Amino acid sequence: MDGVAEERVFLKLGGSLITDKTRPMFARRRVLARLAREIAEALAARPGLRLLLGHGSGSFGHTVGERYRTREGVHSPEGWRGYAATARAAALLDRLVCDALWEAGVPVLAVPPSASALCRDGVLVHLEVRPIAEALRQGLVPLVYGDVALDEVRGGTIVSTEEVFAYLVPHLRPDRILLAGQVGGVYTADPHREPTARLLRRLTPAAVREVERGLGTSHGVDVTGGMWAKVQAMARLVEEVPSLQVRIFSGERPGNVRRALLDPQSGLGTVLVIG
Repeated sequence: MDGVAEERVFLKLGGSLITDKTRPMFARRRVLARLAREIAEALAARPGLRLLLGHGSGSFGHTVGERYRTREGVHSPEGWRGYAATARAAALLDRLVCDALWEAGVPVLAVPPSASALCRDGVLVHLEVRPIAEALRQGLVPLVYGDVALDEVRGGTIVSTEEVFAYLVPHLRPDRILLAGQVGGVYTADPHREPTARLLRRLTPAAVREVERGLGTSHGVDVTGGMWAKVQAMARLVEEVPSLQVRIFSGERPGNVRRALLDPQSGLGTVLVIG
């Protein structure tokens, strides 16, 4: 776009933010509507913003995936039925997210990872990038999410939104990744259980191992590894792409998502950088 500086940003709306992870198949529709408005406002304020959205599966896909243990592998007729049921649950939430975004005026295009994803023993090794890249080029907002995937070793598995983001980074070269969840960032301990837990404002990949034990697991069912898996995945990305900035913050407070999109130096949550 002539005369307008472009910035490419990946934004994930966490499953704990857009669903109640303690209640199966329960979407937080008012929160979704508010987040969609904030995204629309940021896009209107920054014509050069090129945005890839993702969302977690929360109490939709995670609940069904845990029941069938889909992430561990799919090896029986019942397991394949569970694989399909997990895909359906994730897609149901994705439709709610798409509807909220469209109602707010965001030109979103859903791109289900399960349509092309292939894993090898739990590691994502292939995903069709061209539809996403073309959507970005045409000014649309592609939307990916945690989904099922075929696996050469396990038969089938589940890939998280962060794993999809990680696969896309070398292809799409984002400037920033924003992970908006329910918790305010990365803490020295689980803030749901430890009131004295301290928010880490800045974190380098070298320091990640030092806080590993304090990160704990997600508050509610999460078959893709909780906070620690997210931080590990993002730390690896920052090491591979030193120019990349990753911010983990809370989307619970109105205005935070809009602020994070518009201001790389927002100070929200935890920023993960190379040094």
